[in-house]
Amino acid sequence: MRHGKKFNHLGRTSAHRKAMLSNMATSLILNKRIETTLAKAKELRKYVEPLITKAKTDSTHSRRTVFSYLQSKESIKTLFGEVAEKIATRPGGYTRIIKLGNRLGDNADTCLIELVDYNETMLKPAPDKAKTRRSRRGKSARPATDAAIPSDQPTVVGKPTAAQPTAADSPKPEDTNPE
Repeated sequence: MRHGKKFNHLGRTSAHRKAMLSNMATSLILNKRIETTLAKAKELRKYVEPLITKAKTDSTHSRRTVFSYLQSKESIKTLFGEVAEKIATRPGGYTRIIKLGNRLGDNADTCLIELVDYNETMLKPAPDKAKTRRSRRGKSARPATDAAIPSDQPTVVGKPTAAQPTAADSPKPEDTNPE
């Protein structure tokens, strides 16, 4: 039975799991993106997002709390410096998981986990599409204004004139047979 199973243990002891998540979080903060398995990335997201939220308030207490999880002075400096500036207005959702496919050796689902504000290709809005070139065929056949139509000839809308052939005037397919 799986009663009360709150998180994935990832097949490791608690000390090994905590050390692994701490190292992965440090790598994510320093490198802004890492490639790992999908199960580890989902657990890392739960581990690192509260730490990033804590980094919004730069106080001694929050620095010590985050340091107790990460155990790396360089990652604390980066997290409370440049990362906290970029995510200051974001209400949550600091990481993105992009699935990459299956690993060759053991067929594990691999993915890329990254900090959202550091992927420049995803941040930029799509460029405006260039206007497509349209055919000019219809413009030259149509008169531009009423002044181009001679006033001595009456124009009747809906009835063909002598210059315009009708469907009755065109040859039928059975008339064109050479038999």
